[in-house]
Order: sequence, then C-alpha cells, then structure tokens
Amino acid sequence: MALTLRALAADRPLGLRVLTGDDGLDRPIGWVHPTELTDPQAFLEGGELLLTTGLALDEETSPAYVRRLVEAAVAGLGFGVGLSHDSVPRSLLSTAAEVGLPVLEVPRETPFIALTRAVSRAVAADEYATTVRIGHAQQELTRTAVGKGGPAGVLRKLAKLVDGWALLFERTTVTEAAPASARAYGASLREELERLRTGTRVIALDGEEVVLQTLDTGTRRVLAVGTATPLDTAGRHIVNTAVSVLSLALEQDRAQAAARQALRAGLLELLVGGQAELALRVLAEAGGEPPRAPWSVLVFLGSPAARRRLLAALESEPVFAARRGSSVVAVGADDATGPVTEAALRIGGLHGGVAGPVSPADFPAGLEQAELAAQAALAEDKILVSAAEHTGRGLLSLIEPSVAQAFARGVLTPLRKHDETGRGDLLGSLRCWLEHHGHWDIAAARLGVHRHTLRNRIRKAEELLGRDLDSPGVRAELWVALQA
Repeated sequence: MALTLRALAADRPLGLRVLTGDDGLDRPIGWVHPTELTDPQAFLEGGELLLTTGLALDEETSPAYVRRLVEAAVAGLGFGVGLSHDSVPRSLLSTAAEVGLPVLEVPRETPFIALTRAVSRAVAADEYATTVRIGHAQQELTRTAVGKGGPAGVLRKLAKLVDGWALLFERTTVTEAAPASARAYGASLREELERLRTGTRVIALDGEEVVLQTLDTGTRRVLAVGTATPLDTAGRHIVNTAVSVLSLALEQDRAQAAARQALRAGLLELLVGGQAELALRVLAEAGGEPPRAPWSVLVFLGSPAARRRLLAALESEPVFAARRGSSVVAVGADDATGPVTEAALRIGGLHGGVAGPVSPADFPAGLEQAELAAQAALAEDKILVSAAEHTGRGLLSLIEPSVAQAFARGVLTPLRKHDETGRGDLLGSLRCWLEHHGHWDIAAARLGVHRHTLRNRIRKAEELLGRDLDSPGVRAELWVALQA
C-alpha cells in the first residue's frame, strides 16, 4: 500500500508537524519533489509531496501559490523552516486550511533528502509487494486453468484475488459466476454488453466499479469483474492475466468439445448402421461409459442454440448423447428418460420423442420411432411424446394437422353444403356407414332410419363426391377426411 501523509508524519525521526489539512492526511504520496518555483505546475503530475523553503514566498504571494498547488493536485506541502522563514507564513496556512491542503512543517534539522528516501523506500516496497502479488496471482490462475478447475475455477480464484465478484458471458448470457449470487448482476449488464464489441469498458453499478473485458475466443465472450473500490495496479494485472488464461482454457475446451461431438456423431452413425458392438467398443476405449442395455432412445428437436445447451447439459448425465442432423439423440438406461427430459424442460424450446426399451441390435428401429414421436411433439407443442403413444394414434399422427384439415375440407365440402340445406345428414350417415364397414342394417339401426333411407343417402353422397364408394381406397380416404 502506498505511503500516506499520515504515515510519513508519524515517522518520529523526521520530526514533522502537521499544521493544516488533517482531513487529507490519508492521501497516498506518489513521489517527493523539492522546488523553490512559485509556479511548479508544469513539472508536476499530481499526487506529489512538494517540498519548499519558501525562498520566493511571502505573506502576499503565498495564497496564490497554495491555490496553484491545489490545481496541480499535489498530495501535500512540506515547508522547511529555519532557512528562508522561521515559521510558515500565516497567509499560506490560512489559505491551505481554507482549501484543504495538508501542510507539514519540516524542521531545520531534517534535510529534504530524508523525506525523499522515506518515500522512495515506501514506493519501492509497494512496487515489490505489487510485483509479488501479481506473480503469485498469475501462478494461481494458471494452475487453476490447467488443472481440474477449468474456467469456473479460474473465475472463483479471480473473485477471491480481487476481493470482488466475476461473471463470464457468452454474448449476453451468463455461463459462469463467482460467487453464484453474482448472477443477479447479469441482467443489469446486458445493455452494456450489447454495446461492447471489443476491448475494455469500465462502468459503475450499484456503487461498485465493474470492468468489462472481451476475451480472445472464437465465440463472443466477455469477462465482468466487480469490486467495491477501483482496481489498483496489481488488480488490473490480475484481471488481464485471467483474461489470457480464460481465453486459452475456453478455446481448448471448445476444441476438445468439438472433437468429442464429432466422435459421438460418428459412433451414433455406427449404431444406426447396425454396428453396435464396434460403436460400444470404441466408446469404452475413448473413456466413455456405454449405457446399460436395454436402452431408452430419445430424440429432441429445437433451435441450434437450444440443442447446443442440451448437449452441454447432458455431459453430466449418465447417457450417450450426440448431434444428428437437426436433432439431439440421447441413449441411456430406462431411468435416464427423466433427467434428460428435465434438462430439456429447463432449457426450453425443445420437443422430444422417446422409444424403448430396445436392445443395441434394435437401435435403428428405436431411433426411427423416437424421431417420428419427436415430430409429433413438435406439431403438438409438447415437451415429450412416447413412441407407444404416437403409434396408438394411427395414420393421422403421421400427417401434418393443417394438411389433413385442408384435405378434409376439399373432399367433404360438397356433402357439407348439401347438409346445410336441411335435406338430410349425409356427413353423419357416411361416417356411421364407414364405422360399421358398410353394413346397412347395423348402420341404419344406429342412425335410427330405414336401411333404404340410408342407401339413398350413401348413393347421394357418392353422386356429390364423384367417387365409387365400393372402392376400399376411396373409403379409406373418406375415413381419414372425416377423422381430420
């Protein structure tokens, strides 16, 4: 920590005495600069302890001199007495008290070089401490990144090192947070993230300083670090180190993830091709754990982003999951259906089908059934439809509802228009007749009409439709239209 005016004044061997500016004694001293110029502003950067014997100062010139020092943002003024002045000019002290400038009286026995040495030692010690802190932090962050901690571990370590919180974003979505409660800041930062394309941005959020820094990765990622006070030199170096190791770790993870996905997609195609034994052997040799047979086969449809998130979520589940075309396929034991469906439900925007249990040899058939069930779930906006449920729905479950309804309207419109005139119920009569496989007596009894009446109605329907109702194909089409 930088040496302050208060700490310097407390150094008894120097014999300094505080004359004004008690409220400013906690200012850090950047350096010491002795000068007898009445206007040294051009030679100052701010934060210095300025030393003078007041050679060119008197009661009239001192007030303006003090104000110039305030404009130059000096930390304080050390006034050497016993040479040009026996005591500090009263006008200098009154002006300094008015503007809040700390003034330290330096006795004749204390050479200015003693103050310079004291500050120099403190600055050197501070710089050394900063260097050591940065070095230790770099080692800790690097060890965490290459170890088992990964990006999440790096964020936890970073938050601890800067005594704050850290978030990792992919575009505007929080992917990691340290601590977990820091996720609450994500929504407040979304607008700033949308503005930030590359580089660094520093903003204030709920009384804290937040540094936003883009990472050098293929996917647009941003690191956000929040602290109660602005980062010091070491803190900025630590954040820069975290940016570097996170960029490397994430790119390495991305490359490994892409390789794993490619391997799993290849193994899935082996399963589809009936080479289950080879696929399972390769999976085991690659470090994976083959699912316990018999299998449940799940297929999920959704947006590319939702499918990516589902694959990532299934990494921690006891299932084999891979991408296949525009779907995600998950294979696991019977009890795996629940966790996979729960993951899809959390992500949202996914529709799945499940088939099984199936043996490895029957996997291709199970996959086909699950794919058809997933299409049905998508059409009905359901999270999951089982193959057994889907199969029980018959032929209509394979037809897009809007297509089936358009077909029905086109086929049945002549009968509907006839019925609207009140001259007989052709639609109801045709449905009942087809339900009873063309049995006149049974259908007529169910309708409560004479069989000759029913015959006349069916003959009229045949005439309006322009179709031969003795044809099994025509009857099948009409039944589908009526059901739709």
